[in-house]
Order: sequence, then C-alpha cells, then structure tokens
Amino acid sequence: MTTPAERAQTLSDLHAAPEILRVVNVWDVVSAEAILALPETRAIATAGHSIAASFGYEDGTDIPLGLVLDMVARIVKVAGDVPVTADLDAGFGDPGETTRRAIGVGIVGANVEDRLQPLADSVAAVEAIVRAGQAEGVPFALNARTDAFVRAGDRSTEESIADAIERGRAYLDAGADVVFVPGILDADITRQLVDGLGERKLSVIGLPGALTASEYEDLGVARISYGPTTQRVALTALQDVAQQLYANGVIPASTRPLN
Repeated sequence: MTTPAERAQTLSDLHAAPEILRVVNVWDVVSAEAILALPETRAIATAGHSIAASFGYEDGTDIPLGLVLDMVARIVKVAGDVPVTADLDAGFGDPGETTRRAIGVGIVGANVEDRLQPLADSVAAVEAIVRAGQAEGVPFALNARTDAFVRAGDRSTEESIADAIERGRAYLDAGADVVFVPGILDADITRQLVDGLGERKLSVIGLPGALTASEYEDLGVARISYGPTTQRVALTALQDVAQQLYANGVIPASTRPLN
C-alpha cells in the first residue's frame, strides 16, 4: 500500500503529464467501485454537490464536514493505491484545518473554491492549505478553484478571463498545483487561460456544450472533471428505467451487476 505522500505525488505528476488527466466524479462507495473497475482510471475525484445531494443537502457547506469526510474516507478505503482528490467546497470555514482533517482520512488533493472573495483572503486560504499539507508531510495537490466565470454576473468575458488569470497566478505562486476554472470554456477562452497560467496548469469541467477532453488536451489543459453531471446521468438512467417499469416493462437484459 502506498503512503499518502506517494499518492499525492502521483496525483501531481498526473497533472503535469502531457496527457490530460480525466477524472470521473463519484459520490459514494459503489459509484467509486464502478469507476475503479475501469483500467483507464488513474485517480478518483469526489463531487461535493453529489455527496450533499445524496444526504439531502443543497450544494455548498450546509452539509456537515464530518459527514463529507466520513464518505470520502470510505471511498479512499476502496480506492487503495489510486489517489483520491476531494471537493472541499470553500474550505468549510477553515481551509487549513479542513485540509488537515482530509489528509487524516487519506485524501491527497482537493479543489477548494474562492467564491470570488477578496484576492488577499483567497490567497491566504491557499497558503493555509499548502501549509497544512507540509505539516502533515503530504505534498497536497490543490486544484485551486476560481469562480471567475460561474459568478461573473454581468461583467464581460474579457474581465472574467483577466480575473481568472490574476487569481490563478496568485494561487499557483502560493503553492497550488493547478487552477480550476469551471464554466463552458471555448477554444479561444481556453487558449487565453493557458497562455496566462502556463501549460498543464489549467483544470476544467466537462459540460454539455464544452470542448471534448482531447480538444482541451491539445490546448494544454492539465485536467478535466465532470462535477455533479455523472450523478445526474445515473439518476436519469434510474428515472428512465422506472418509467419503463411503471409501463409494464422489465429490467433490460444488458444491465450489469455492478453492486
């Protein structure tokens, strides 16, 4: 069994590799096991939105941190040597302490969002996360998220690009591994962000209407994840089959025994 420090280094190396890191977000043990069974899986990422929804909470930090950490600890246990990176929202009020506790259950990386707080406050949060990793002897792979696009309001795209680059550079300087800029990023926006942050320093989300993973890879993006959409796909399939069953249908013969 590898150590947390070794798994953290593996995750960081995957971010820096020429091939884009594709992480399929999971929300519980059985969803993690389904993804871990695939030979293409290099790392596991949890989706905070999906975990919260599973327990009846809205997305955000209303869900108790202990409940989140209990679930991700269970995911870490089944993941074995595969590194697990978690969605820790905005740090649950104390990014450094939250990171320390996350490392304690085996998490070796995370995305933590800035919610467009003042830049100095956001940089301080990144620094606290990095210090927590150093104190625990784990090179914690922080996927520092900026909400420059998803909380842009009515400002122009050019302003959001500039803000994302300014914040992202500051987070990288403070020790973040990569910078997560969620939103539907076309090729031109992505190219500008990569130019501003550096090759293999940008992390994106795969959404309907966005570029494909291979297109992002060609543009120099480090990582692509899928947030709550993977759970939505699973729930869509559940609801669709339920409608068939209510209409006197049967379970499809193609169903695989994944649980």
